[in-house]
Amino acid sequence: MGSGQVTGCAAGQVPQAPSTRNDIRNCSTDPPYLPPTVTDTTARLAELRSAMRAYGVDAYIVPSTDAHMSDIAKRDAPLGLLTGFTCSAGTSVVTQHKAALWTDSRYWTQAERELDCNWELQRTTWIESIGTWILEAVPVGGNISLDPFLFSISTWNSYSQALQGSGRTLLPLETNLVDQVWGDQRPPPSSSEIYSLPAVFTGSSWQEKVTRIRQQMEQHVRRPTAVLLSGLEETAWLFNLRGDDIPYNPVFYSYTLLTNTTISLFVEGSRLSAAAREFLRSACPGVLCVELQEYGEVSAHLRHYTQGNVIVWLGTEYTTYGLYSIIPKEKLLEESYSPVMTAKAVKNAQEQELLRAAHVRDAVLLWLEKTVPGGQVNEFLGAQHIDALRWAQEHSRGPSFESISASGLNAALAHYSPSNGSSRTLSAREMYLCDTGGQYLDGTTDITRTVHWGKPTPLQKEAYTRVLMGNIDLSRLIFPPSTAGRTVESFARRALWDVGLNYGHGTGHGIGNFLSVHEWPVGFQSNNVPLAAGMFTSIEPGYYRDGEFGIRIEDVALVVEAQTKKPFLTFEVVSLVPYDRNLIDLSLLSPEQIQYLNSYYERIRAHVGPELQRQKLEEAYNWLQENTKPFPVGSAITTTVTTSTLALASLLSVLLSGLQA
Repeated sequence: MGSGQVTGCAAGQVPQAPSTRNDIRNCSTDPPYLPPTVTDTTARLAELRSAMRAYGVDAYIVPSTDAHMSDIAKRDAPLGLLTGFTCSAGTSVVTQHKAALWTDSRYWTQAERELDCNWELQRTTWIESIGTWILEAVPVGGNISLDPFLFSISTWNSYSQALQGSGRTLLPLETNLVDQVWGDQRPPPSSSEIYSLPAVFTGSSWQEKVTRIRQQMEQHVRRPTAVLLSGLEETAWLFNLRGDDIPYNPVFYSYTLLTNTTISLFVEGSRLSAAAREFLRSACPGVLCVELQEYGEVSAHLRHYTQGNVIVWLGTEYTTYGLYSIIPKEKLLEESYSPVMTAKAVKNAQEQELLRAAHVRDAVLLWLEKTVPGGQVNEFLGAQHIDALRWAQEHSRGPSFESISASGLNAALAHYSPSNGSSRTLSAREMYLCDTGGQYLDGTTDITRTVHWGKPTPLQKEAYTRVLMGNIDLSRLIFPPSTAGRTVESFARRALWDVGLNYGHGTGHGIGNFLSVHEWPVGFQSNNVPLAAGMFTSIEPGYYRDGEFGIRIEDVALVVEAQTKKPFLTFEVVSLVPYDRNLIDLSLLSPEQIQYLNSYYERIRAHVGPELQRQKLEEAYNWLQENTKPFPVGSAITTTVTTSTLALASLLSVLLSGLQA
């Protein structure tokens, strides 16, 4: 799944003018043109502005984050409720007379499809831009407010700096004003059971994990007395517990305060299964006894604990400013990630084998070749088909995110998801992008394949091949230990850069063992930790032409030791689905790239073939054999390509854009 999260135009695209499209809003006409995907937010804004007046607030900032900096449940998505914008990354600011949404290039087209004309779309995410807009909209002496339990520490500090010395006040307001807009529309909280994972699906017991974290506390130069965990994955991983409070993520609302002698788990205790409760309290009393506290008591407990002679270790990336501000500064040990988050990122040998096994079963996917030419399948049904195949697999717990099933121009939206009422029919005349993943008791998967069942254009074929080249170049890279992902990320872009093209999303993200499909702190962005053996990350370059087509090729890879004289690292791709032969232009590939493909296809045959036979899926087995035949190495290029269909098409797009302007 596209790194970072979730839709729109990538760099290098030339958006069409609003007047030429009927799928996005046009606020310049009278009356404005609004597509059916838009939500009317007039009443919602009126309610929010009324609440702002009651609290003396001149501008209110609404984020796309929740109290745990996690993927969001619908009941905790104030940005979506307020704006109608359904993507998961954005910030809105509302004053008495204006409203604006900031989001990045992945989501611009989606925003134009979903926002009504009450909203300005700001095509950036820089807090400096938000600060400048606020200073222009709010007079000196005004109050700018937000809920401090929905903003990270760094985000709060950035807003504070942007407004410093302006004569405006940044005012934390623990009463969330959007809550007053929900009314009876707010979905109820989850009441499902929180359960313990069977030992066969865990890399080690929770007692072993707690002991290791306490050892790190003792070895740290500052000797912290406690670790505060706010990330939902942290608590789920530490105690080998799972729930379903967040769609597609087997986590539950919780906090943990792990001290050198006590363990406090803040959770809705009534939801713990009897087995889980016994699982946690079997060592009571003692240093491995988990004391169950109610979820809402974490602030009061933390306030009381920090009155003593203590030092609290926390990860700033997952702790809200609201909790952070409770702890006196001299009692804080701040690092980007908690020791639990970094320990979770490196999978031990058993965890690695579990995730490999999940990917073998996950590869049992049939493409829709037989039914597509007859026009029998649309995007929505295609997604359902893939999800159903996963549900049928052993240990399956459903998809790991909302399936991205996009045909033709919809694939240019990097994270488009179809609905039952508005799906394009899959066609042999268009490219089809399918980005899906599964949750299994032994691992989480995420894979993207782009296919064409008919005759692709030279432009589409070259674009696909260059994306594939980037995937291969990064996957086969050998690099020194402790290399930051951002320093090698450009290998995935180089084949596109060669012809002046790019993509606007990240190149990869970490992935969990039956946890989040986007697992920090692993990946290729600037705030990811250095790569180490045992980490899993996606590798997913792409290319998108707005209004035409989109391409992404995504695999999950394990960081392993390379077979070199000195201890270097490389990747082992664990996703095991062939690439579309119909879209590969072998003349663009080097002999080394073709050899890599052939070796990869041999591994697919060796691992997936027997699984298909075990499940008696002979048709799928025959399809696999046909689509993993080795490529002829002699067809590879031996000289540098200096011109291309893509380069000429990109130049033409720029020229046409200039003429339209």
